[in-house]
Amino acid sequence: MNLRTIAFNNLRRRKGRMAFLVAGLLIGVATAVTLLSLTAALTMDAEHKLDSYGANILITPKVDELSLSYGGIVLGGVGVDPQQIAESDLAKIDTIPNRRNIGAVAPKILGAVTVQGERVLLMGVDPGPEFHIKRWWQVQGRPLAADDELVAGSAAAARLGLAPGDRVDLGGTPYTVVGILQETGSQDDSLLIATLPAAQHLLGKKGEVSLVEVAALCADCPVEDMVAQLSAALPGARVSAIQQVVKTRIHALEQFRAFSFGVAAVVILVGALVVFVTMMGSVNERTREIGIFRALGFRRGHVVTLILLEAATVSLLAGLLGYLTGMGATALLLPFLADSHPHLVWTPLLGPGALLLALGVGCAASFYPALHASRMEPTEALRAL
Repeated sequence: MNLRTIAFNNLRRRKGRMAFLVAGLLIGVATAVTLLSLTAALTMDAEHKLDSYGANILITPKVDELSLSYGGIVLGGVGVDPQQIAESDLAKIDTIPNRRNIGAVAPKILGAVTVQGERVLLMGVDPGPEFHIKRWWQVQGRPLAADDELVAGSAAAARLGLAPGDRVDLGGTPYTVVGILQETGSQDDSLLIATLPAAQHLLGKKGEVSLVEVAALCADCPVEDMVAQLSAALPGARVSAIQQVVKTRIHALEQFRAFSFGVAAVVILVGALVVFVTMMGSVNERTREIGIFRALGFRRGHVVTLILLEAATVSLLAGLLGYLTGMGATALLLPFLADSHPHLVWTPLLGPGALLLALGVGCAASFYPALHASRMEPTEALRAL
């Protein structure tokens, strides 16, 4: 008979205590697994929502500026040899290493047109990506669907007296106003919005775009890397990150993770206290048994090993059951917490991590009780019977 056999026999004889130990540690591990897996799934859901809500990278033409000054007086700058972005160059965006992180690419062409004797800014867009990344746009009527249709910003519509269904003549071609963009509080309110091909034709800029907005999914790729890759793919353009948007998203996700880790740490601490109190009670109840072991020649190291073997066995069982319980609880809770992408994330390291966490917490909480048991003198232990 060895220490392992004695430890297993002790656990079998004390099934109720073993079940209590497993339950105490299982709750802690299961809660931690649930929180961490929920955090991963909800973070993915939040990343999807944040990254698909607006652009975070802007691509504009490079413009060389000549600074004018004379006699210490600065007269400002003048654009020299302005460049354009060729629409055909946008295909290069799909060649960057992190192209899978590109959520949407929304090219635009801008220019002034005359409507009813008024000068108005016309913006040509690709309707699909544009209305995808600007989900705050609310249209009275419907979005663009054809090249002979327009959507008017609220200020432009009020200024020109436009309503859904009205006809507008642009460059000798009739266009139908299919929607009015509700007030956004931005420059969008003053625009007439047409499809990209229609606006390029009206402005005489076929095959050109004024700027490109990119919604990049930057969860596993820093936005600076995306900017560098896009700059290399489009050397004739200026690529910049909209830093306020990026930093706000990153800060929100970091706070979410920190909160989840904090709650998990508190629950694990409670589980460790349950194990500590239970093991101390077990040691105090086993005074006679430990005294007999010491009288038979067991050294202090043997007693410590015996207690820790029992704790390790219970901890591994609790870790396995806690992991399965936690993932099951996540699968049940996730549909109620994530409405857009309720996907369970199977993190490869979470299972082994749960076992190691349970083993570490169980053994650490049992170390002092084991040390306390090893310090019992055989004569005092037997005298206490």
